[in-house]
Amino acid sequence: MPASNRNPRARMVYATVQHLRRGGVSGTGLRQVVTDAEAPRGSLQHYFPGGKDQLVTEALDWAGTWAAARVEEHLSRMRRPTPSRLFTAVVDDWAADLEARDFARGCPVAAAVVDCADSNEAVRRAADRALETWRLPLTAALVAMGRPRRRAESLSTLMLCALEGAILLARARRDTSPLRLVARELAPTLDA
Repeated sequence: MPASNRNPRARMVYATVQHLRRGGVSGTGLRQVVTDAEAPRGSLQHYFPGGKDQLVTEALDWAGTWAAARVEEHLSRMRRPTPSRLFTAVVDDWAADLEARDFARGCPVAAAVVDCADSNEAVRRAADRALETWRLPLTAALVAMGRPRRRAESLSTLMLCALEGAILLARARRDTSPLRLVARELAPTLDA
């Protein structure tokens, strides 16, 4: 749904996700979020009485839900899904996004964790929830592809760890080759 079709509250959550992707929690200014969301003055206090922490935690929840939905979308398009094909689809998504945005925006969850996981318990918990929300459909897909649940849980965690690290390297190098590398190198492990 285009941002203009969302209500002011949803637009502010979405704008916060985009700011987190660029600058983490500390680089996310509330005035700029309201401006970017084209929200009425005073709407921040109205919709988010818990202030920035509430807005950031809701943005992280949104990000986890969005990532989980993307996993489901990739699966729905695959005629014969395999773990490596699913991971490659997720990696390709990120590579395309990084290239389209000139490497300016990474994962909002990772940015929030790096920025303040040790100093803001609410944000840390929200980031953990978001990552788990993202991991669950990966685990379910792996189980549906015949992996035992414990193995599927390990592999889905491995997929997220490799992906997040590759996104970080890709942004630092301004090159998507780390993403391609993890997809290629993990394929035999994921499909074994």
